[in-house]
Amino acid sequence: AESHELGDYAFRLGQDADELALQDPLAPPARVVETLRRVRLPQGVSPLSDERLVKLAVRKETFIEYFDHGRRILEIRTASMPQGGIVTTYADITERTTAAEELARANETLERRVEVRTAELIDVNSALTAAKARADEANQDKTRFLAAASHDILQPLNAARLYASSLVELKGSHADAAIATKIDQSLNAVEEILGTLIEIARLDTGGMESEITVLPVQELFERLRVEFEPLARERNLALRVVPSSLWIRSDRRLLPRLMQNFVSNAIKYTPSGAVLIGARRNGGDVELQVYDTGPGIAAGQQAVIFKEFHRLQATAGAVPGLGLGLSIVERISKVLGHPVQVASVMGRGSRFSVSVPRAPADASRVAAPKIAEVHAARLTGLCVLCIDNDAAILEGMRTLLEGWQCQVITAESSATALAACLQGQRRPDVILADYHLDNDTGAKAIGKVRAYLRQEIPAVIITADNSADVLRQIREAGFGLLRKPVKVAALRAALMQLSVKAAAAAE
Repeated sequence: AESHELGDYAFRLGQDADELALQDPLAPPARVVETLRRVRLPQGVSPLSDERLVKLAVRKETFIEYFDHGRRILEIRTASMPQGGIVTTYADITERTTAAEELARANETLERRVEVRTAELIDVNSALTAAKARADEANQDKTRFLAAASHDILQPLNAARLYASSLVELKGSHADAAIATKIDQSLNAVEEILGTLIEIARLDTGGMESEITVLPVQELFERLRVEFEPLARERNLALRVVPSSLWIRSDRRLLPRLMQNFVSNAIKYTPSGAVLIGARRNGGDVELQVYDTGPGIAAGQQAVIFKEFHRLQATAGAVPGLGLGLSIVERISKVLGHPVQVASVMGRGSRFSVSVPRAPADASRVAAPKIAEVHAARLTGLCVLCIDNDAAILEGMRTLLEGWQCQVITAESSATALAACLQGQRRPDVILADYHLDNDTGAKAIGKVRAYLRQEIPAVIITADNSADVLRQIREAGFGLLRKPVKVAALRAALMQLSVKAAAAAE
C-alpha cells in the first residue's frame, strides 16, 4: 500500500510539474517545487523519499546517492517520456568516484609537498642571495684593498725597479752586471704577479670600463714594436711588424693590453725564430694577429690555456710565470666584445688573433709618428721635470734618466716644481708626475706648471692607482699614462714619443 501510495504521489507530482511548466515555462525550479509542496505527502512516506521524488519527477536532475555507509555510490539520471512519465537510470560509479577522490587527495598531497618544497627553495634562495651578497661585498673589499694597497706596495717596488734598471744599463763588471740583471728579473717577476692580480680583480668586479674610439692599427703596432723589440732582441728573436693602413673601433687602453699579452707570450714561449704582428681584413672586422715559431699547442689544450694558472707542461718549467696572461686576454675580450681565436700546429708555431670592428679612417686626427721618427728622437739633452712625493722614486728616476743623458728636475709637489721654474732652471721639455701627491694630484700639478710657463708641455701621469675614476680623469685630460712599477722600455718609448711632440711644438 505504501509503495502504491508513493507511486501515485510521484505520478501526481510529475503531472503537476508538467502542467506548471506549460503554464509558466520561465518559472524558476524553486517556485515550481514550492507550488508542488501543496500536494500532501502520503502518510508513512519519509521526507528523504519525498526529496528524491522531487529530484526525479520535478527537477529531473542528475544526482548521486550513497549506500552502505558510502561503500556504494550510484549516479541517478531522469528523463521525461514523450507520453508522460519518467525514465530513471541508476549507474554504479563507486570505482570512478573513489579513483577521483584518491586523485584529488594525491593532488592535495602533491600541492602541499610543492608548497613545502617551494618554501624550502625560497629559504635556500634567500640564503644563497645573502651568501652571494656577502661574497660580492668581500670581493669588493678585496678589490678596494688591492687598489689601496697597490699604491703603497708598488711605490717602493717602483723605486727599486728604477735603481735596478739603472744598474743594468750602467754595464759595470761582469759580476756586477749579472747581479743587477738578476735583481731586475726578480723585480720584474714580482711586478708581473702584483699587476696581474690587480688587473684580474678589476676585470672580475667590473671596475675596468671600456671607452670605444677610432684608432689606427699602425699606431698600436708602433707601440708594440717599441715596447717589445728590446725583449725580442735579448732572446735573439726577430720581431717583425707588417705595416697597416687600417683603422679600427676599440678601447685605446684595453686593446693594447690584450695585444701586449699576445706578444709577450709569443716572445716568452718561442725559443728561436721570429714573432710576427699583422692585420687582415675579415668582412666588416679587422683581425689583429700575432704569429710565433714556438713549439705549438695541442688541439686539446687550446681551450684550457685561457684558464687561470693553466700552463702547458712542456714549457712550464722553462718559462717563468703563473699562467694568468691569457686569462686576462679572455676577460678583456669579453669586456670589449672582441672574439679571440687561437690556431696552432705542433712543432711549427701558433697564431693568436682578436677580431675588432673596422672603422673608416679619421683624417682629422694626427697620424702616429713613424718608426724612423720615433727612433730618431734623441733623449740626449731632453729636460724632464719629475714630480713625486717619494724621495726614493725621485732619486731613482734621476739616476735612470741621467744615464740616458737627460737633464732632470725633481720636485716633491707642484709648489716645489713652480719654485724650480721661478729659480730660472731650464724650461722642461717633458713632465713626469705621480698622480697621488701629498696635498694635490699630478694632473693639477701639471696644469699649474703649464699655466705658469704658458705652454702645453707634453706630460705623462705615473700611477699605481687603477681605479676607473682616476683613469678616466687622466684620459679626459689628454695625459699619457704609465703604471707603477714603471717598465724601462715603456718609459723610454713614452719619452721618445713625447720628445717628438716637444720638438714639433718648438718648431
